[in-house]
This record gives sequence, structure tokens and C-alpha cells, in this order.
Amino acid sequence: MKREEQLDILKMDLQLMTDIQDEYLRKLLELSEGEIRREGIKLDDSVESGMVQVHYAAWLFRKRAANVNETGMPRFLRYELNKRLMSQVMGGKKNDI
Repeated sequence: MKREEQLDILKMDLQLMTDIQDEYLRKLLELSEGEIRREGIKLDDSVESGMVQVHYAAWLFRKRAANVNETGMPRFLRYELNKRLMSQVMGGKKNDI
């Protein structure tokens, strides 16, 4: 998934209608890519990789404005990251865990 596609989807997720914050959102997408790779997860041009980056960037955006007690990573995102990592570690094999 190309960065501009990710940006469009991120803006839809965050319900942003203008281009005012586009540069900031692009940087969040870059940051999310780096953070995900730092966890050992390989990313590619697939929709799945693109969407996990969008979800991570949306969480970073929302975390900035949230109450201090509500800044933990959402379970669905942690699950998505863990699932991708485990799939890569296990060589993409489908096993019941």
C-alpha cells in the first residue's frame, strides 16, 4: 500500500476532512513504520502491512490528545502486531495456537 493511500485511510479513520494536518500525519505513518519494524515485524506493500501502520499511526494521533490514563495501546492493535510477528516467526504456517 502506498503512503498516500495510507494517508487517505488514516484521515478517514480520524475523521479529518482537510489537508491541514497532512504533513504531521505523514510523519506519524513514518514513525509507526519504524516502531513496528523495531518490534521485529517485517512490512511489505500489502494491504495488511499498510493497515497495521495506519492503525498504529491513528493510535499515536489519539494518544496525544487522550487522558494520561487512557494512553495504553488498544488490544486490537497489540493483537494485530503479535499475530503478524508470530506468523513471520513461524514461517507463515497456519497453526492453531
